[in-house]
Amino acid sequence: MDELLHHPENDDCYKGLKVNKGVSNMPIINPYLNRTRRKKLTVKDYVDGILAGDITILSRAVTLVESLLPMHQDTAQQIIEQCLPHAGRSMRIGITGVPGAGKSTSIDAFGMHLIKQGRKLAVLAIDPSSERSKGSILGDKTRMEQLSREKNAFIRPSPAAGSLGGVARKTRETIVLCEAAGFDTIFVETVGVGQSETAVHSMVDFFLLIQLAGTGDELQGIKRGIMEMADAIVINKADGDNVDKANLAATHFRNALHLFPPTESGWRPRVLTYSGFYALGIKEIWDMIDEYRHFAMDSGYYHEKRQRQAKWWMYESINEALRSSFYLNEEVKALRPQVEQQVLGDELSSFIGAQRLLECYFASLGARTELPTELS
Repeated sequence: MDELLHHPENDDCYKGLKVNKGVSNMPIINPYLNRTRRKKLTVKDYVDGILAGDITILSRAVTLVESLLPMHQDTAQQIIEQCLPHAGRSMRIGITGVPGAGKSTSIDAFGMHLIKQGRKLAVLAIDPSSERSKGSILGDKTRMEQLSREKNAFIRPSPAAGSLGGVARKTRETIVLCEAAGFDTIFVETVGVGQSETAVHSMVDFFLLIQLAGTGDELQGIKRGIMEMADAIVINKADGDNVDKANLAATHFRNALHLFPPTESGWRPRVLTYSGFYALGIKEIWDMIDEYRHFAMDSGYYHEKRQRQAKWWMYESINEALRSSFYLNEEVKALRPQVEQQVLGDELSSFIGAQRLLECYFASLGARTELPTELS
């Protein structure tokens, strides 16, 4: 045993060799690490930090806004209420388009154009959430390489979380916080074009639709819904051999827009071509957006539209609160499995099942409410 433990370097013939003793059983965690917990901020701390333009505190406040915990929601509402008088001074632009149209790359180019003009830009990128795992990659920021390095740019990816229109449920509240933090331009990037995607229109001043050329029949995408809400259509990837295709697609869209009725604002939607990758035609697009803003402000439509949006979101908030109250009700949660099994077993129709759950909900509130005729 002694022979096994004998180390040759300890032999007398190696006296000139200095051997340091090894260390055994090193701790997994550094014992000298000074751990400090993040300070829990008060509502006043949040508001003061946001008004001072502190990006870190702004990010933490947005996290509270997106949280589903009742305690966080109460704090977030207090923060929003105090930030509201300092909001409303930005230009809000919604950007949508088919998947792969280059929305994130275009935002990078648009954003750098604004940053060079001394503007402050906030980008709220909505990523699609998986219907199976409910997770979201939140990878849009990786395609905004230049913009993500700018100190006057704030990029916040958020999961859609199944909300209607591809716009995260709390995006409008986040816009208020960003405006209070001093950002004069807000980009809202949606998950991709669709007939229900138009919810973005209810929270922005200008709606930009990005399209591609050479992907088949360009007129196929011209349908009532998102097309008639667009204030401008821009054809991306107008570079190299694709320039002629982009110009042809732009002509098709211009002709098609003549078939739509006049807009409420009186503005005639424009169609332009550009290249987000090579940053070509970016100035012309932004000049057009500036022209629209002056046009809408001079006609009074700008202020009128924001008032309508505030009213619409008030009712949306009511709908969301009622929905949450219904599904979190303890008596409803107890009855739901039984009713679901009866509906699945064809013992009850879907409408009768809904009626029973609603009657249970109203009874738990002590209210006697007449149900709509379609459910009675």
